[in-house]
Amino acid sequence: MIGTIDDFRATFAVEPGYLNWAAFGPLSPAVRDEALADLELLGTGRTSSIAHVAEREGEARALLSRLLGAADDEVTLQPSSTYGLMHAVYGLAGGILASPAEFPSIPTAITRAADAFGLVHPQWLSAPHGFVTPDAVAEAVDDETVALAVSHVDFRTGYRADLRALREAIGPDRLLIVDAVQSFGVIDADWQAADVVCGHGYKWLRAGRGTGFAWFGARARARIAPVLSGFRGAEGGMTVDAVPMPASSAQAYTVSGADALVGAGALAVALAEIEAVGVEAVEAALTERTERVIEIAQRHDIPVVTPLDPARRAGIVALEPENAAALGAELANRGVAVTARAGTVRVAPHVGTDDETLGLFEEACAAFAQQRS
Repeated sequence: MIGTIDDFRATFAVEPGYLNWAAFGPLSPAVRDEALADLELLGTGRTSSIAHVAEREGEARALLSRLLGAADDEVTLQPSSTYGLMHAVYGLAGGILASPAEFPSIPTAITRAADAFGLVHPQWLSAPHGFVTPDAVAEAVDDETVALAVSHVDFRTGYRADLRALREAIGPDRLLIVDAVQSFGVIDADWQAADVVCGHGYKWLRAGRGTGFAWFGARARARIAPVLSGFRGAEGGMTVDAVPMPASSAQAYTVSGADALVGAGALAVALAEIEAVGVEAVEAALTERTERVIEIAQRHDIPVVTPLDPARRAGIVALEPENAAALGAELANRGVAVTARAGTVRVAPHVGTDDETLGLFEEACAAFAQQRS
């Protein structure tokens, strides 16, 4: 039973050296146990067992709604965050403002929607280092802009956007569409400043693939046509011999039923652990771990691209040494898992990152620094 941050930290059972939570979160023990139990239930053929597993969808949506500060019928389960973003973008008409340096799910969805329907057009934002700031957004919006699509935490640099300030920059009449993959569940954010929030549980929530979700607020539902709405998104549920109107709730932005085993069940268990300890406590513990990573990098004169202000970062620490490949090699040789890409080394600890792992990271940084001297 999880009740404290120490209880939560004790559930991390990964091998030493794992600092790649921004890429993939190894599944928590509770998620693995629940998946195995539900797997057995689905193999019995008993109606009650199948119905019990199906209830995971409602549990996951209820947990999501509480963490988002939203109503249950505003939350949908999705195969991934990209599906939620596509529902949001494909149903708009007008200019969608976004940085071309965003994670590909955002610029790809905007470009595909523009090419397929011609109703939206990209408005590419100049965001140095991928920092989507309120000032840059306020300068870029124009009369054609209907929405801003942004990552709450930039996947390259770890920069955390100020959602409330972005809302003020675009004004009340434009939609704020947020990709929360790199922050949901570990950062205590003002989600109600947004209109659409899309996330996925396979990184920081430790729930595995197939655990995506999306929240569509009232303004979003009023303006986003449910272009990709499937039969499960119809008013009144599945209907035969007729095609009813899309649901008035956010369920209109769904295609088919959620995967109760891999998706809803795993997500519900992972979210319950987060709720039990509290997002604020998780964020505080994560901040301490990222500060340790930053201290180690600075001690060995390795430039840090990620903002030093804890309010402007989450769990990602991006390093930009002169020879990123060499640092990446040193880390790999010591069994430290990170992401080395395009001249940067992305280090992503979690609450459960232990001192042994940070020690391996420091050994690699020290060896790298020695090579330069």
